This record gives sequence, C-alpha cells and structure tokens, in this order.
Amino acid sequence: MPTTASQKRNTGDLIRRFIPYYKPYLGILSLDLLFAMLTTVCALVFPLIVRQITDLAVSDAAGITLAVVAKLGGLYIALLLLEAGSRYYMQSQGHIMGAKIERDMRSNLFAHLAQLSFSYYSDTKIGQIMARITSDLFDVTEFSHHCPEEFLIAGINLVVSFVVLSQMNLTLTVIIFVSLPLMLISIVLFNRKMRDTFKATRHQVGEINAQAEDSLLGMRVVQSFANEELESRKFERGNQTFVELKKIQYRVMAAFHSTTRLLNGLMNLLVIVAGAYFLAKGQLSPGEFASYLLYVNLLLNTVTRLVDFMEQYQRGLSGIERFFEIMDAPLEIKNSKDAKDIENIRGEITLDHVTFQYGDSLDKVLDDVQLFVPAGQNVALVGPSGSGKTTLCNLIPRFYDVTQGRVLIDGKDVRDITLKSLRGNIGTVQQDVYLFSGTVFDNIVYGKPGASLEAVQQAAKRAGAHDFIEALPNGYDTYVGERGVKLSGGQKQRLSIARVFLKDPPILLLDEATSALDNESELLVQQSLEELAKGRTTLTIAHRLTTIRNADVIWVLTDKGLEESGSHQELLKKRGLYWQLYQMYTEKSEQAEKAPDAVYSSN
Repeated sequence: MPTTASQKRNTGDLIRRFIPYYKPYLGILSLDLLFAMLTTVCALVFPLIVRQITDLAVSDAAGITLAVVAKLGGLYIALLLLEAGSRYYMQSQGHIMGAKIERDMRSNLFAHLAQLSFSYYSDTKIGQIMARITSDLFDVTEFSHHCPEEFLIAGINLVVSFVVLSQMNLTLTVIIFVSLPLMLISIVLFNRKMRDTFKATRHQVGEINAQAEDSLLGMRVVQSFANEELESRKFERGNQTFVELKKIQYRVMAAFHSTTRLLNGLMNLLVIVAGAYFLAKGQLSPGEFASYLLYVNLLLNTVTRLVDFMEQYQRGLSGIERFFEIMDAPLEIKNSKDAKDIENIRGEITLDHVTFQYGDSLDKVLDDVQLFVPAGQNVALVGPSGSGKTTLCNLIPRFYDVTQGRVLIDGKDVRDITLKSLRGNIGTVQQDVYLFSGTVFDNIVYGKPGASLEAVQQAAKRAGAHDFIEALPNGYDTYVGERGVKLSGGQKQRLSIARVFLKDPPILLLDEATSALDNESELLVQQSLEELAKGRTTLTIAHRLTTIRNADVIWVLTDKGLEESGSHQELLKKRGLYWQLYQMYTEKSEQAEKAPDAVYSSN
C-alpha cells in the first residue's frame, strides 16, 4: 500500500521502534550522555559561587581576599575546561553516531524497497520514494544525536535546581515549579500542530520530486510537443502548494516561539516580585536572591532550549515516521519458510489451473488457465491487448503471485523455490530496455557480476553487439548516458540480450522485444534472439507475427483463456483467430510498405 501524508502514528511507538538503531553504538552513546551530564556542571555551580561571594560581600566585605577569589576562579576555569572537552566529544562523536544511524536506516530502507513487489511501484511515485531515502532522513542525524542529550540535560537541570532552590526557599520554589506546566502544556499543544505541518511539507517535497522527475525524464516528448510552458505551469502549481504549506508551518512556529518567550518573561517577573517579598521579609539572603535569579534563568533557559529543540525534534520524528511507513509496506512476494534453491533446471513449465487478478480488482486477467511447456520448447504468445500475455510471463519469476492455482518449474511450485534461485534461472528481455547509468561493460556484466572482460565480449558477440561496441569512442568503456540515451533502440536492445547471454539462464522470457524497433534493427535483434533461444525454454510475446513463425508452438490467448494452439502453419490452416490476426497484420504491413509515411501501430 502506498503511504500518504494523512497517516498518523503514535509517537511512543515510533520512538520504541527507533531505539534499536542505537544498539551498535551503545559505547558512543554512553560516553555522549556522560559528557552531556558534565556540561551541566558549570551552569549548576556558577549560581552557588555567586551566592557565596554576594553573602560574603554583605556580611564581611574584607573576607573577599585574593586567595578566595583565586580559589573560586580556579574552580570555575577547571569546570569550563571540562565543559569544553565534553562539548567537543558531543559535537564530533555524537554527530558521527547520528550520521551512522542515518546510514543504517537508509540501507535498511533501500533493502526493503528492493524486495517490494511490482504492485507497490505501480501505486507509488518514485519521487516520493526518493524524498524518503534522502531528505526525510537528513534530520535523523540531528534527532538521534541531540534527542537523548537534550532530555537528559533538561532533566538534570530541573532536578538539581529544584533541590538547591528548595533549600533556599521552599515556598518560592513550589510557586515557580507549579508555573512551569503552563509552558509544558504550550509545548505539547504546538508540537502536535508542528508535526502535522512538517509531515505535510515533506509529502509535498516528494510530490515536487515526482513532478520534476516525470518532466525531466520525458523532456524529449515535452520539447517535441513544444509544451515547456505547460510543464512549467504544472511544476509551479506544486511549488506554490509547497509555499502555502510552508506559510502555515512558519506561522505555527512563530506562534510557538512567541508564546514561550512571553511565558518566560512572566516567569521572570514572578520571581522578581515574589523574591523581593521574601527578601524584605528576611526569608532570603541577598546572595540567595541573586543565586535564585540565576537558577530560575537556568530553568527558563532549559525550557527555552527544549522549545528550540522541539522544531528539530518534530522534523526528525516526521522523517522517522515516513521511514517506517515504507518499512511497514508488506512484502507481498517473499520466500516461504520452506523455500529451497533449485538446481539443474531442465526448464519444464506448467500452469496448473492458474487464476490471477490485480489487487482488489474484480476482473480476472487469467481464469483457470492450464498450460504445459516441455523443457527446451519455444512458445510464442499472441492475442489482443489485455488477454494476459505479459501477466502470464510475470507469474513465472514471481513478479506477482497467482490468485489461485500453481505455477510449476520442473514440477516444483515456484513459491517453494527461493526467489534468488528462481529468478537467477530466468532471463528476461523486454520491449522497454533499461540500461543503467554507466559504461557498456557495466551494463552487460550486470547479468553476471564479477564476470571477466573476455566473458562479456563473448556474450556481446553472441548478441551481435560486439562490432558496434568496438566502433564506439571508448569501446566497452563508453559511457551510455542515463537510461542508455546515447545509444539507438537497436543497440540498447542488443546490450540487454548480451546481458542475458552472460547470465545464461535455462528459461527465457521475451516480452515484445522487437516491437519498438525499425525494420533493420528488428532483423538484427531477431537474429540475436533466435541465437539466444537455442536450447532454452522460451516464451515469446509478440505483436509482429512474422517474428514468431519459427516457434515450436503458438498460443493464442484472449480474455476467455487459451483459444488456439499449434504451429504457424497449423494455425493458418485452421483459419481461426490466429489466421484473422495474421491477415490483419500482413494487410497493415503491405499498406505501410506502399505508404512509407503511414504510421503502423501493433496495438
């Protein structure tokens, strides 16, 4: 299920699930918290030093000798050095720990995404996923480092201040601490609003990423239709929505900070008025009053620091929340607990009463299909769009699981075979070739990572790609561009075939591998495919019916299931559905030859 900006998760549950990421770094975390405690010593001791000097000045000014000042000054300098060293560790090692946690989360996220089924990616925008992999986790570094530090420091300051102040004047201390919940209530109320605005903003960043990716990847289409202004307007709408969300976010933040500053000021006023009263009554000494003001300021600074941290806290928490939204996406296709590797595959394929429908759709793409492919047979699948040809092929490597029935390879249910072993024995060549950003060598060796240059070259020769590769500026080291943009359609297809040659699987799935090519490229690629299919169990989906005349058997699929089967000649003699499709195809081909400018669509 794709995630949305409206989903909410319990904060306690998010923290509980996040805590295990600290486990590998408990040593660093323990030292970080120890040094965090040491940084509070200066702030807590300084008011006591002021009290001692003030009371001494009032009662016996002559008692303030150079030795006393030097002793107190030396103590404070030692504490400052201790604080400086502690802060250095927190700022360096603490942040490094946070970066490592961010790295671990990103690795887990990518590993989980790599296992999600095709249906997840059909329903989720890649731009949204990219936002969660990158920007959503940026604030986790600060969150994971500062969150335990800030709450520990705040706790120590509150407890120690309460104990020290209670010894000076319990009544005034109770008045001060009873007033603190007002500030805490405001923090809680504004936190809820901030979290909602941060999450909505992050979601919109994902939408902007998705829009930009869609437009940039389709820029050739955009420019060919002169629709640059249209795309700019679409992008601007999303960009403006981002600004509107930011406005709401900053208004909430402004109200939050303004309210807490106001409460800070009222608290200071309360201390001055009440403190002056107890001072006049003789229930506070001048030194205690000065010390009291410093401790109260320490308390208020602690609360202010927490307030300032809350923005960072909510940013980090919203990133963690969106992280777990993807991590909680179910793995629809996974190994069963009894799954085993399959070895020495012959390539026999059986569809045993297979029924399939997508998600909650009521329409069945395949309904009680029974088919058998002997090992090494070359089977072609033809039929109108929507008859389930591609779906049938996607069920064999378990890109989707059957709704009912079984898919068997060599008599074994594919659900009882490990995914790595299953897919490692199946090669796929599709119409829409995907080449990775890298070199020609990188893209071919992807079929068998670690293969030698000689093996890659041999695979390219068998795919009919070696000659054009050698003619490229840097041969096998030539950069192909993003998605292979620097190569022609025929060249990209032959590289994808070379990739499968290198993989050398016993089962081959060809999904309209030549339908997007021109006649010359189609001929070259078809020769490569015929070479690739030798000795392998092959299922070929084709709309160009002339490319499958040499298939051992042709299956004609419709929305009713398998309508006809047989060789090319046998099906033509039947003068059934295949004959009709073939007549339509040859007529359109003849028309295209007579009118070269005519556009023929195989759909």
